[in-house]
Amino acid sequence: MATHRAMLVCLGLGLFLLPGAQSAPPGCSPDLNPLYYNLCDRSGAWGIVLEAVAGAGVVTTFVLTIILVASLPFVQDSRKRSLLGTQVFFLLGTLGLFCLVFACVVKPDFSTCASRRFLFGVLFAICFSCLVAHVFALNFLARKNHGPRGWVIFLVSLLLTLVEVIINTEWLVITLVRGAGESSGGAAGNGSASWAVASPCAIANMDFVMALIYVMLLLLGAFVGAWPALCGRFKHRHKHGVFVLLSTVTSITIWVVWIVMYTYGNEQHNSPTWDDPTLAIALAANAWAFVLFYVIPEVSQVTKASPEQSYQGDMYPTRGVGYETILKEQTGQSMFVENKAFSMDEPAAAKRPVSPYSGYNGQLLTSVYQPTEMTLMHKGPAEGAYDVILPRATANSQVMGSANSTLRAEDMYAATRSHQAATASKDGKNSQAQSPQNPTRW
Repeated sequence: MATHRAMLVCLGLGLFLLPGAQSAPPGCSPDLNPLYYNLCDRSGAWGIVLEAVAGAGVVTTFVLTIILVASLPFVQDSRKRSLLGTQVFFLLGTLGLFCLVFACVVKPDFSTCASRRFLFGVLFAICFSCLVAHVFALNFLARKNHGPRGWVIFLVSLLLTLVEVIINTEWLVITLVRGAGESSGGAAGNGSASWAVASPCAIANMDFVMALIYVMLLLLGAFVGAWPALCGRFKHRHKHGVFVLLSTVTSITIWVVWIVMYTYGNEQHNSPTWDDPTLAIALAANAWAFVLFYVIPEVSQVTKASPEQSYQGDMYPTRGVGYETILKEQTGQSMFVENKAFSMDEPAAAKRPVSPYSGYNGQLLTSVYQPTEMTLMHKGPAEGAYDVILPRATANSQVMGSANSTLRAEDMYAATRSHQAATASKDGKNSQAQSPQNPTRW
């Protein structure tokens, strides 16, 4: 018997080592590791399709993360700014879900199975914990319009995630150590080591789902907590609750479908090879649901002003123009006061030129002497001072623009006008007295 077993082992090793013994599927290179055949196998296109979907999700999530971080200086609402840390943490969890799709597409081995068992629950716990923390803050904002600080919200999501990290770490270590203990006991009994028992891939589908009970509780908590946020009196916060509600409803639907398929459907149809595609499809679908129903709407709303700030903007829509208008009014007033200060030297009546023919009414004057322009020009400088006739701007020792100086200037101008009128009447009388002696007129 020992000889036959040795021959079978040698034959199996020879067949395994022959280059043409294991042909590569169409689309894959012959020297490619069989572990990655699902990534290039054109006969089973599910791996290629999921690879493309996950790659697009990785690029989209990375771009959205950059946009969200870059929009931090432009966030006008401080309450939205306090949620940015939690939302970036959510994007990192979504990015991890897209990357984990590749671990479910490749064939199982020790590293891929360990990463599936540990990261599947942890990455979903990150996303659902961020949703729970957002709902926690949203309930305060919808009722009081102010919520907890940003570090408090981020700490809540981090603590909820750490619980799942502890659960998965203990579960993974206990199952591996128990498998190693069973294998060592079997080695003492029959002298051969059974590595399949200690492998992380040797786990029932039902056990894998039962290890995700805490993650399901987080999902249920986010779904239930989003409903009270829709009843707050600050209605502009309701749309954020709608985003969370859409994400959780879609996630619940996806989880119900993949759990039923993973634990019941595949066994009923005797197709355990669809276990890995089921997990990969669940990861990609749920991650895209997060991006479409939560991340993109939140990023589009993060830079918008709150209604309170919009109301203040409507009250003062042209603050700069109004200030300039006030300056113009003050400048106009100051100019008026400044011009008024020179009213003593430049009265308003003196600015209008008076024609020497303004008193002519069209009747011929026979006995009244009226001096001509030449007479006024020759007699003007001799009769009075030039400064009285043509006022000029001089330095004023009194206060500029005072009412008293304006009144005195008007009185002086009136006195000047009366003096000129008296002088003209005196000249008229003298000319009448001289007219019998000198009847010739100009």
